[in-house]
Amino acid sequence: MGNWVVEHCDEYQENFVNPEEQTTVHLQDDPGASDAESSGSSIDFWLEQGLAQQQTGKFDVAQETLEKARFAAQKLDDRTREVRSLCYLGICFYSQGNYASAIAHGQQGLAIAKEIGDRLLTGQLYGNLGNAYRHEGNYDQAIDHQQKSLEILQRQQDVSGQMAALNNLGLAYKAAGNYESALNCQKQSLILARQLGDLSTESQILKNLGNASYALGRYAEAITYYERRLEIAKKLGDHRTQGQILRNLGNACYTLADYPKAIAYSQQRLEIAIASQDYRTQEQALGSLGIAFDAIGNYRQAIEYYEQRLTLANQTGDRRVVQQTLGSLRVACYALGDYATIMKYEEQVKLGSSS
Repeated sequence: MGNWVVEHCDEYQENFVNPEEQTTVHLQDDPGASDAESSGSSIDFWLEQGLAQQQTGKFDVAQETLEKARFAAQKLDDRTREVRSLCYLGICFYSQGNYASAIAHGQQGLAIAKEIGDRLLTGQLYGNLGNAYRHEGNYDQAIDHQQKSLEILQRQQDVSGQMAALNNLGLAYKAAGNYESALNCQKQSLILARQLGDLSTESQILKNLGNASYALGRYAEAITYYERRLEIAKKLGDHRTQGQILRNLGNACYTLADYPKAIAYSQQRLEIAIASQDYRTQEQALGSLGIAFDAIGNYRQAIEYYEQRLTLANQTGDRRVVQQTLGSLRVACYALGDYATIMKYEEQVKLGSSS
């Protein structure tokens, strides 16, 4: 009666590594420019402040703060802090989608990190550059940089860094269309996340594994990953993520013709969307429920969900969804032989087309 997937699966999620902090800094008062010439702690303050600013979306201010830290580090000839400022600047540009600037700053930082023999920073910068190259579509460079990052972090016995590098290498392989290698890397990353007890990162990796399995047509395997991720989201009380996972589970179950499970997951998703007053997700979940009930021949129940979707689409003024839902209603009514109601919906279609 219709196409189930009205939205795509979640985007893949990466790990972007910040250099480890060497000093604990309390962010109350700016120490002032004069102190910067004689105190590395002032630079640490600006580095922390700049990172906090960019994490709240204040990118212009963050860039200014981080440039101040970089200038002060250069005046002190403090190469390690200069590398950290370049790394943070790269992350700042990356977060804005300015991958060329992220790469330029990352390359400068990488050259200095190599020069001073800081292997950990070198490994982290290779990984950050790999992420930026992937977003630019330069997959060979992305894979090469992530492999170098992984090799260095393995030698440094940095388990957390290895976990990030393996996940990011998997994303680079996935972007290049090599799903088998992507799955292999992310499975290794998952083992490390579980060793560290890092539920948040485990959830990210499970998302990537589920999406890669889905792309390969391994729907049962994808469901296993999504279900484990759903358990974590419930444990963390993350309702938004639960809704995303329930969408993916519904998609996978529908594709396997497991309509009862597809319906159950979509109903759970609808409940979360109603509780959070997320009208867009409510509309999508109602559409998915209508299609699933169509698939099992329960056209009256399908019509009920389509009617709810139509009401919501009219309330939000989404003409595209209104027209799409009217089409679904006509098909369901035709299956029931309810031609009088079909005429009613056809009139609404005509009115919508002329408005």
